Amino acid sequence: MHQAASLQFERVMDELVLWHAVPGDERSPAPAWWWGPAMAVCDAHEPMRHAWCYELGLHDDSSFAEGAHALLELFVDQTSLTWPDDFPRKAEVKDDDVRELHP
Repeated sequence: MHQAASLQFERVMDELVLWHAVPGDERSPAPAWWWGPAMAVCDAHEPMRHAWCYELGLHDDSSFAEGAHALLELFVDQTSLTWPDDFPRKAEVKDDDVRELHP
């Protein structure tokens, strides 16, 4: 597996731990920036770290490909994406607040 793909996947796993630490009703939707690193390891059959397997709810010695599949499953029922500033917790948006795409 390419070292850059491994490093990006490691970053995602660090963020996943932070995201899981937030109670479900306060948690932001899974961030779209996880897609790329997950797709980059979809064909990697090397075993992941045990801690990553645990965090993703997989058996020990699951492969990166299985981890990527578990990450992508987070998006299946999702109807919106998170704003970068709303990660890992949903931001409180008041009714009169307007989100701008370009500041």
